[in-house]
Amino acid sequence: MIIMDNGLNEYVNREVSWLSFNERVLQEAMDPTVPLLERLKFLGIFSSNLDEFFSVRVGTLQRMVDANVEPKAVLGGSPKKVMKQVHNIVLDLRDKFDKVFAELTGELKLHNICIVDETHLNGSQQDFLKTYFEEKVRPRLVPIMLKDNPLFPYLKNQVIYLAVDVRRKWDPQGSNYALIEVPADVLPRFIVLPDADDGKKCVIMLDDIIRFRLDEIFSIFEYDSIGAFTIKLTRDAELDIDDDVTRSFFEKVSESLKERKKGQPVRLVYDRNIPYPLLDFLIEKLDLLDFENIVPGGRYHNAKDFMNFPQIGPDSFVYEKRHHLPQKDLVQYKSIFDAVREKDILLHYPYQSFEHFIDLLREAAIDPNVMGIKVTLYRVARFSNVVNALINAIKNGKDVTVVIELQARFDEESNIYWTKKLEEAGARIIDGVPGLKVHSKLCHITRKEGNQLVHYSCIGTGNFNESTARLYCDHMVMTADRRITFEVDKIFDFFSHNYKVYDYKHLVVSPLHMRGIFERFIDEEIKNAKAGKPAYIHLKMNSLVDSQLIQKLYDASNAGVSIKMIIRGICSLVPGVKGLSDNIEVISIVDKYLEHSRIIIFCNNEDERYFISSADWMVRNLDKRVEVATPIYDLNLQHELKEYMRLQFKDNRKARIINQRQDNTYRVVDDGQEICRAQEDIYNFLERELLEKENTL
Repeated sequence: MIIMDNGLNEYVNREVSWLSFNERVLQEAMDPTVPLLERLKFLGIFSSNLDEFFSVRVGTLQRMVDANVEPKAVLGGSPKKVMKQVHNIVLDLRDKFDKVFAELTGELKLHNICIVDETHLNGSQQDFLKTYFEEKVRPRLVPIMLKDNPLFPYLKNQVIYLAVDVRRKWDPQGSNYALIEVPADVLPRFIVLPDADDGKKCVIMLDDIIRFRLDEIFSIFEYDSIGAFTIKLTRDAELDIDDDVTRSFFEKVSESLKERKKGQPVRLVYDRNIPYPLLDFLIEKLDLLDFENIVPGGRYHNAKDFMNFPQIGPDSFVYEKRHHLPQKDLVQYKSIFDAVREKDILLHYPYQSFEHFIDLLREAAIDPNVMGIKVTLYRVARFSNVVNALINAIKNGKDVTVVIELQARFDEESNIYWTKKLEEAGARIIDGVPGLKVHSKLCHITRKEGNQLVHYSCIGTGNFNESTARLYCDHMVMTADRRITFEVDKIFDFFSHNYKVYDYKHLVVSPLHMRGIFERFIDEEIKNAKAGKPAYIHLKMNSLVDSQLIQKLYDASNAGVSIKMIIRGICSLVPGVKGLSDNIEVISIVDKYLEHSRIIIFCNNEDERYFISSADWMVRNLDKRVEVATPIYDLNLQHELKEYMRLQFKDNRKARIINQRQDNTYRVVDDGQEICRAQEDIYNFLERELLEKENTL
């Protein structure tokens, strides 16, 4: 529980709010109603999130501290104050994590599943591990002796190492230290062992397999004790792109990726049982003597690997697998173009199948009437059927243009790989817009129908990525509406010719007009509320940080506008404060799927305006990225979005109340009140709609 201690503040610092979100992830690991192996996965997600937080956000904070940035530049406090808050909160969350991990391993034991270490192995397990170590592990190990080595090895970002204490009690000067990188990038972190003597299922971690054979690794040394203790260094992951005009942006990003691996340290985590002389030695060699973020931890680090824990035990240990639903308006058509030409189509994944979009690309690739395909790519799946469909379209003579964002954080290498593949196939590549990230999710297909060219556009809230579409809640509209497709075509024209700036009457585009248009719509709600007319705003997004729009929402609340929001992650707005935000209610839903979509609804004097968007309300999205929000004009699709939001606002199972205290309390279910779990209810709603449609065919 993160309790704000600074009294009334109009804004919550984004770092503190983000840590509060990650605590909600940890709550899922604590929830006994969540299947056991899923709880382990949530531990992994929590750990992965925290690693990225330190690499990105703490690195930024540290640069602010070093540069003596003014306190007013950071919402919710000075950089130094926020850094101290972050450190204290992280220590508290780490303690909670260790407690939850101990509870979960205890529950696994109750179900005859044991995570064992190197000291609890029977004969058959030892024999198995000796063979596994020699064949799989030892060839991957590079032990480095430290004590007499003038060059201390470079520690990679977020890689786990075993710091080895090779000790002679009778001859302390003859003792030595060593470092071993745990090769978890090429070998599984968890190995299922032969059953124990009592029939229990046993799993051992790769770290402990190395510990099991330490005597073999260091057999040439004389010692009377040897121990291995995990350490992990997290480095600043910000890319520094130079301004050398003689080099392509592609080359600059590629070079910056190499430099990222050499970023400044932002956190050192170590096994709290490490001998102090060894820890002091490491801190000195790493030049971290005055470093604040040195965090004691447990025996194991990189708990993000729990996301890939072996699936052992009964089916009840994991979430029930529910098949992806077909989109109800596509089931009767052989051609997706025929369906979209007749009416707009709205996809809600992961409830509905993302394959519909891939099928559209596949159809376009072989359709002799399709002239060209244009698409923006931000994060691409590792084995991308989207890219394969685009390459197939090129082979079938289609003109394919791909706007690929090379600075999609932590996906840069993947995007560089796919850029090369698409270029080799013959695609026209546009590597973004100078000074702006292209974060919009757009696909535009041109098709010859009779004597005219007809345009089809897809506009989404999430990436064109079939892997994340199985886990992220997002929306995509497929449309042939000329009002929309004309303007999507103009956006792609802007990507090609950055000097061409258009006025958009339907699409809401950043950094050009998005901020101003949404401020105007909020002002209209304020005007209506003051006139005694109905006035409300319903918002769903990942993050709400922009101070200007937050102030607008405060103004709307004070004018009597009813505001309800679902903010999954960072929320710098403080809801429910008398005289500031009385009419604002905010919840956050954390469940088996990641809530990722952005939906915006304005009452507009009961002539509602509906939008889906690629943009959160953050400075970077509104002012430094190309983002697109599209209106939803079709009344049936508006009904779907309204019901989607209604079910989310009703959630009383996975919804947490966001308030000034940042304490993540669950909604209280009153006696006799219906249990509402939005993600289950949305699936059921879409399934009912599908069945009703099929019954009419």
